[in-house]
Amino acid sequence: MSHNDEKKDRRRKNVMGSYNYYKMFGCFNRKFKINDLGPPRDVIDVFNLYTKDESEMSPDKFLRFLVEFQREEGYTIGDVERVMDRVLNLSRSHLTRYVFTVNDFFQYLLLDDVNGPIKTQVHHDMTAPLQHYFIYTGHNSYLTGNQLSSDSSEVPIIKALERGVRGIELDIWPNNSKDGIHVLHGRTLTTPVTLHKCLKSIKEHAFVKSPYPVIITLEDHLTPTLQAKVAEMVTSTFGDMLYYPKESDKDALPSPDALKHQIILSTKPPKEYLQSKNAGKEHASVDKDSSSDELEDRRSNSDQDDDDDRRCSVSDRYCANEVSTSTRPTQQLSDLLGGYYEDDDIEDEKYEHKTHLEYKHLIAIHASKPKNGTRKALRDEHRKAKRLSLSEQALQRAANLYALDIVRFTQKYILRVFPKGTRVTSTNFRPLTAWMHGAQMVAFNMQGYGRSLWMMHGMFRSNGACGYVRKPDFLLKTGPNGEVFDPKATLPVKKTLKVKVYMGDGWRLDFSQTHFDAFSPPDFYTKIYMAGVPADVAKKRTKVIGDDWTPVWNEEFTFPLRVPELALLEIVVQEYDVDKDDFAGQACLPVSELRPGIRVVPLYNKKGEKFKSVKLLMRFLFV
Repeated sequence: MSHNDEKKDRRRKNVMGSYNYYKMFGCFNRKFKINDLGPPRDVIDVFNLYTKDESEMSPDKFLRFLVEFQREEGYTIGDVERVMDRVLNLSRSHLTRYVFTVNDFFQYLLLDDVNGPIKTQVHHDMTAPLQHYFIYTGHNSYLTGNQLSSDSSEVPIIKALERGVRGIELDIWPNNSKDGIHVLHGRTLTTPVTLHKCLKSIKEHAFVKSPYPVIITLEDHLTPTLQAKVAEMVTSTFGDMLYYPKESDKDALPSPDALKHQIILSTKPPKEYLQSKNAGKEHASVDKDSSSDELEDRRSNSDQDDDDDRRCSVSDRYCANEVSTSTRPTQQLSDLLGGYYEDDDIEDEKYEHKTHLEYKHLIAIHASKPKNGTRKALRDEHRKAKRLSLSEQALQRAANLYALDIVRFTQKYILRVFPKGTRVTSTNFRPLTAWMHGAQMVAFNMQGYGRSLWMMHGMFRSNGACGYVRKPDFLLKTGPNGEVFDPKATLPVKKTLKVKVYMGDGWRLDFSQTHFDAFSPPDFYTKIYMAGVPADVAKKRTKVIGDDWTPVWNEEFTFPLRVPELALLEIVVQEYDVDKDDFAGQACLPVSELRPGIRVVPLYNKKGEKFKSVKLLMRFLFV
């Protein structure tokens, strides 16, 4: 037995028989009876139904339960016997009969790897063009903390890739001596990490979790000379893993299946980048005392790169710096590239043109920002760029004013949505608006936590957690007269989900006895949220079960759903306290992936890391 297992075993036994003892004021003990973990009434009834009130369940009866009640597919008697063998540990016993008692049956239901709440295999069609998928995407993927002063490192990139994130963002800048390349959040106090470290980490960890392509979005602030270095580093690091764009990509991007184990670069082509910086500075000529709303409105209609958008959001003084350079009669290339260069850093035009070609030929997904307003960019039928980037605020405005244009755009091109610049503590926005309009790359700060990030993790538990989720058909279809899905339309209820919360367990193993309350066992309750289109949003909660490490609720809730394809079931367990309730676990599940029947739902901590033992037993039923 390992040290941790011994510790947990002692914790189980630190109950003096069938009671928990808590010291009060250091002088006497309070005694609390421990309730034995046993099957809920519904589990006993289902067991009796399939055994016809007998005391044992044979493999054929267990198979019938799996097929009829749990709606499992593809199970055989051999599969059933292997599962039963695992529960009964028959491999280490002289027994040869495969039969379940009701307690064995209950133990099976608590195994999350075989009886979890969602499908664990890739099962979506992965042969459609890349723009037909939601893509698990990070924002400023190298930051370890806040957006202003945290360290840049390859570690957050590795963690994101191991979680299944497929979109990695790198902001690349020249180092102080201007002969190397750093990754950092420009014009802030964030410390740098070398580009080489980031690329090497991506190569080593890109396909640990998923075989599907990793897209590196570059925010490029380099001279042509350093861009040539990037091209060399990228090709030498990734080798055959690097995807080179093809002529056929002009019509439609390849599928995730065709791009397995490939690295894709996405950024603005060099020439367009320089032009956009020039245009961006012209648009930035605003008084530094302008309201933040005015600044944001102007920025959303400019062609500044993403990082400029975020910088100006953080502090008006950055915008003022931009103004001071934009008002000069003539602009040197050093101004266009952020004031980092002098004339003698720039090579002759022939070399620059050659560098642009070498670098440009590595960019598989050309990116752009709206040059003449968001609506015009969304309606451009002859655009060269395959990816458009909008801030969360620009998206919200566009969704309010011309939602159908966004949906039409995302049927052909990739839309990336990034957090507003004022989210300096690396918080995130609600992703549902972006998904409702078909946005494929909703870029999130993966180093934080909170409900928005839990939603992101929940969505991408879909499709075997491979990082790609095929968009619902209604977001991809066009009617005979050009009609597309209207996110604002009033829709009828498509299906109803019934959720029953039976019980919870595992806190006594994963937490100290006094973690939630120094003087008594915890008082748990569960909150159930439905996230999705506005008409589907709902919130329910169970009663509080006092002084019990193994709470039993047996409460059922009903959720009518208009767009179940985009609905997320959020489950949050809290411990009631007079002052402030304590967090005790969360899980977010895509409704479209839920497996019907009685299922065990493992819970996660605030950072999205799975607890070792904490779980809920629940039932999901679609009617």
